[in-house]
Amino acid sequence: MNQTQFQSLLERQIGKGYIKNIVARVQSGDSRIDLAGAAGVADAQGRVMMTPDTPYFTASISKMYTAAMIMSLYEQGSLDLDHTISSYLPAALVDGIHVYKGNDYSHRLKVYQLVGQTSGLPDYYEDRPKGGRSLYDDLKRGVPDRAYNTEEMIAIVRAIPPKFEPGARNGARSHYSDTNYHLLGAIIEAVTGKSYAENLRQMIGEPLGLLHTYAFDVGQPPRDTRPATLYFKDRALDLPLLFSSWSAEGGIVTTAAESLVFLRAFFDGRLFHKKHFERMTHRWNGVFFPLQYGYGMMRFKMSRILSPFQPAPELIGHSGSTGSFAFYSPERDLYFAGTVNQAAARSKPFRLMLQIANRLKS
Repeated sequence: MNQTQFQSLLERQIGKGYIKNIVARVQSGDSRIDLAGAAGVADAQGRVMMTPDTPYFTASISKMYTAAMIMSLYEQGSLDLDHTISSYLPAALVDGIHVYKGNDYSHRLKVYQLVGQTSGLPDYYEDRPKGGRSLYDDLKRGVPDRAYNTEEMIAIVRAIPPKFEPGARNGARSHYSDTNYHLLGAIIEAVTGKSYAENLRQMIGEPLGLLHTYAFDVGQPPRDTRPATLYFKDRALDLPLLFSSWSAEGGIVTTAAESLVFLRAFFDGRLFHKKHFERMTHRWNGVFFPLQYGYGMMRFKMSRILSPFQPAPELIGHSGSTGSFAFYSPERDLYFAGTVNQAAARSKPFRLMLQIANRLKS
């Protein structure tokens, strides 16, 4: 596959599955392969075309950045993964967030259980309170944008039953929860005494020379280029207040090029020592088929039975609910990054990455 074929592939995605804009980049480990492209219109008004340099919301890929900061602070001795979260957060915030079958585990929750999604905490974003709607349900229904502070998010969590006791089945049970990473963001701020945005800049942005990667904040002066418009089917999602509320779990903005810089640094040991991967990947627990979760990372792995004719390479990284993706294929030594900016097409990035990988192989 050459650059022209890559661009053509991206252009053919527009209009499929409600996709209105797309950006993607793929590199080989030795950089001999380096393809970048974009298609569609970046804004809902149809005035700005999508380019390979258009910034976009990473959505849950933000969790990889948060995990990298947590592992860096752990390496520095600023926090301990095995300590309780109440060692770092106010008791009033932690009180009553995990009461399961009459037992209160709130102050027994460990930092590593948040990182690995094994805390059992409900997801404030997609889980529903009894007889009610989730925040995600409201978003799909077009409820007006609003901001949420940490206390409001935790109040939502207290109204939803936990999924299981922390570390259930010796850590072999997971529930994907944005709550875990929102709390990790609060821990990062408590340990450093700095905002999440400042930590992102100092711990990741500056060392890697990232100029277009930042925690979105509606209260800050606007950037030169706005992030590309997100959609749920045909409806544009203009949610600046919400995205400002969840930096650690989903509010980072980047470009495809800078996403690849981060991804390579994450796996190359430039943000924390590679020795920690032994712990981070010691156990992969299922979250959404066929995705598994380690420490701040997803693993996409299809069995030969499910993909007999074109074996799917293993992908390790993270995806987002808006169709964003940042993955590394160890088998093919390929790095992928980009987004389709469509909340109704969460599986599309995986099909796209596999399609690209197979074309590059042939």
